[in-house]
Amino acid sequence: MPMTNYAGREVNCKILYCGPGQGGKTTNIEYVHSRVDPGNRGELVSLATKQGSTLLFDFLALDLGDVQGLRTRFHLYTVPGQAYFESRRRILLEGVDGVVFVADSQTDRDEANAEAMQSLYETLEARGCDVSRLPFVIQYNKRDLPGIAPVEQLRARLNPARVPDFESVATEGKGVFETLAAVSRLVVQSLR
Repeated sequence: MPMTNYAGREVNCKILYCGPGQGGKTTNIEYVHSRVDPGNRGELVSLATKQGSTLLFDFLALDLGDVQGLRTRFHLYTVPGQAYFESRRRILLEGVDGVVFVADSQTDRDEANAEAMQSLYETLEARGCDVSRLPFVIQYNKRDLPGIAPVEQLRARLNPARVPDFESVATEGKGVFETLAAVSRLVVQSLR
């Protein structure tokens, strides 16, 4: 549920990047942060623990339109994808307005992708979230590497609901802003 700051004339929306460990979630957020106008973004914050880190920052999206006269500010979060971070993911999914699932396109990561997606769905459903109504997109990352699965195979395994999906090479920025723009538009549409 977005938070409204009437004094600042903003509606604050939370987007969480999920997926298997080492899939490219952090790379996506770092790339976005490096390209957003510094006057319209917050600091990139890493909350480190000895097991891993949570990465987050916020930015003001000026070109997505307003919601009842309020500007939209997006807060992007990511958490490590390893299974032992499940409790941290549960906490960050609280009040989420949109989700980007970053899948690793390498064929040897198929099971890790499927497990991360299943975990995401189970956690959302346990929180009473109607997954079919949640702004949700999928990104098939690492499309530049050898030994990647065809997109059709990834779609069949990870995207039976046919949510918007995108190919990407996050290290080069390919598909990064397209993915973010799609989930952001869905979030703004859901608020209207």
